[in-house]
Amino acid sequence: MFTKPVAILLMYCFICARTLSQDYFYNNRYYDQDFLFEINASVGGINCFTDLGGRPGEGKGFIKDLNIPYTKLSGGIGAGFIYRYALGVTLEFNAGTITAADNILRGDESTGGKNRYKRNLHFRSNIYEILLLGEVYPLVVLGIAGDKPSRISPYLTLGTGVFFFNPQTNLNGKIVDLHPLHTEGQGFTEYPDRPNYSLRAVNFPLGAGIKYELSPLCNLRLEVLHRITTTDYLDDVSTRYFDPALFQKYLSPENTSIAMQLHDRQGEIDPAHITQPGSIRGRGTKNDSYFTIQVKVGIILGRELR
Repeated sequence: MFTKPVAILLMYCFICARTLSQDYFYNNRYYDQDFLFEINASVGGINCFTDLGGRPGEGKGFIKDLNIPYTKLSGGIGAGFIYRYALGVTLEFNAGTITAADNILRGDESTGGKNRYKRNLHFRSNIYEILLLGEVYPLVVLGIAGDKPSRISPYLTLGTGVFFFNPQTNLNGKIVDLHPLHTEGQGFTEYPDRPNYSLRAVNFPLGAGIKYELSPLCNLRLEVLHRITTTDYLDDVSTRYFDPALFQKYLSPENTSIAMQLHDRQGEIDPAHITQPGSIRGRGTKNDSYFTIQVKVGIILGRELR
């Protein structure tokens, strides 16, 4: 009874949707919609800014302290949408490995670099993160792009996310988890200002990229994304050395033995060195961070053939 009216209504809605759509700017065989959905895959490099390593001389800030040789592979997948080429939202999962080591400063005779080299600490950590990102295309938002957006579109991105990490180091050829060793007395009653840190933390990504329309169904991006984090323990280093005699009070005999070797490794370089509790191990004034530079390939959903 209602089949014919319903069919007419659906046909009317379909025709109206097509009428309100416009031709895709670079191929009039496709209709463009206000909302375009995209799934993407990415690959690139990941690096970090922590207390370890750094450039020769006194410690510097941000990019000036970057050790490019420690860049490792990262990758991810994501899905999201963009509205009228101007605003977008993306949900992403990324994974990679960050690492840093003081031995990169070997041969640096300046005071700051020499002290960090003698500290002789190193770490690696796998990173797994989930990000919710917003995108803004300023040329479109500000009307600079005109009625026909360019195939090449710069954009800004920022958001928030949660990530998981687990600092590890190498001891006699074996990979050891550092978190269970409490190498700076984290969680010990004698150091109430050093709570045990979590292996899950929040980050605040911000960055920029360039998107290129390869075809009506595919695009290519180059994106730089920096993560400000809420932890200073990506590398298991944050503050000062403490009394190692406390290890046996809180740790098992096996972990005590390992922690005694790993909390202070200066003796591996200078066997005569004696570390005083309270001397500087990490700077502790700024949280650690990490960043990626990635190429992304996106598959576009929402453009329909005529």
